Amino acid sequence: MNPRLLRRPALVVLPLSAALALTALTGTAGAESGRHGHTARVVSTSTLPDIPLARFSNALLPGSVADDRNVDLGGIGSDLYPAGRHGEYWTVTDRGPNGQIAVGKDKRRTFPVPGFDPAIVKVRAVGDRLQVVRAIPLTTASGAPVTGLPNQPGRDEAPYTHDASAPLPYNPNGLDTEGLVRAKDGSFWLVDEYGPSLVHVSAEGRVLARHVPKGLNLTGADYPVVESLPSVFLKRKVNRGFEGLALLPDGDLVMALQSPLLNPDKATGEESRNTRLVRFSPRKNRVTAEYAYRFDPVGVVEPGQTKTSELKISSVVALGGDRLLVQERTDKSARVYEVRLRRSSDILGSAWDTTASPALEQLDGPAADRGPFLAKRLVLDLNTVPGVPGKIEGIAVEGSSTLVVVNDNDFGMTDGPEAFDARGRLVDSGIETKLVRVRLAHPIR
Repeated sequence: MNPRLLRRPALVVLPLSAALALTALTGTAGAESGRHGHTARVVSTSTLPDIPLARFSNALLPGSVADDRNVDLGGIGSDLYPAGRHGEYWTVTDRGPNGQIAVGKDKRRTFPVPGFDPAIVKVRAVGDRLQVVRAIPLTTASGAPVTGLPNQPGRDEAPYTHDASAPLPYNPNGLDTEGLVRAKDGSFWLVDEYGPSLVHVSAEGRVLARHVPKGLNLTGADYPVVESLPSVFLKRKVNRGFEGLALLPDGDLVMALQSPLLNPDKATGEESRNTRLVRFSPRKNRVTAEYAYRFDPVGVVEPGQTKTSELKISSVVALGGDRLLVQERTDKSARVYEVRLRRSSDILGSAWDTTASPALEQLDGPAADRGPFLAKRLVLDLNTVPGVPGKIEGIAVEGSSTLVVVNDNDFGMTDGPEAFDARGRLVDSGIETKLVRVRLAHPIR
């Protein structure tokens, strides 16, 4: 390890192959699945090996994690962005290991490794192995870790220890990072679920600006906070803020709200199929458009599922011009659609961009058929492709005929008190992080 890098631990950016001295990589062998005549088929699967979370974190920020409770690195499947070389991708962790435990009538959000700091992780697929080749911790203006802890009492879930027995402090710097892209200047843009927010970070991971909805009133953060997003996004569902992010050819960004807003109220939002995409111009430093997006019925996305609230967008991918791929999913199923961002579909500044009734989220039936929603075309139903794991959150395009997908394994965590044994050690779910290449029967035109 280069001694010079340890002088400013919060800014450490390391090639992990050298810093972590990892054991030999192992994984599930990739193999072609299905027949060549199938709609699509898996052509390779690369699996992330077991990397102790404390070893990973402390190599980047020494002393940040005292006890990882036997949790391994995971959660890097929050997004996927090509890194330039074939088989290499930028990924990003979410806020870290977390779960829920019921205490009486309450469900408490647990953070078993509260010192974990979200990181941008560069991976390389080599056969059946997924190698970590670089990692960049996210830090504040003064170089401290942002952490993944919630920001605001009363708005975000209260954080608790691994067994839900004791509260943890909130952190206004905390980020629940999801989508990412890399700009031409080497900096990164990320989206976050807490604000929800759009976050600009330097090539070294330092937060340069966090764009949040007008009226959020986030105070105490150790980086610039800019209230530049429409105030209607203050009504985001807890833990369902921005999740997908795409970089258009003209340099604009498009971020996707994971689930419908609780607009005008919670009952409406839970049953709504209508969510939103937001276009942001880094050059103008402001939102320039907003688009309405309508999910398919939940039983279409996941046959047999009846809870509309399970619908989510986790990934958007720029195809060129005004075209995007949009992934609709539940935790078990996913479908990929193509949309075009038409000016005629821009609802920014309109009545649909407010909390007034009738709200966008209330449109259903014939009214929704006449609504301002983007037209969409099904590209691929991932449910029909044998070998694709559940909870796909990151998608990238390789050439014109291959989708690359990655799952979020939730750091091997499950909900409930049984997630940890009597000694406070993780009872791992056994779900691995897998990067899967899917060959389409027909190219994306």
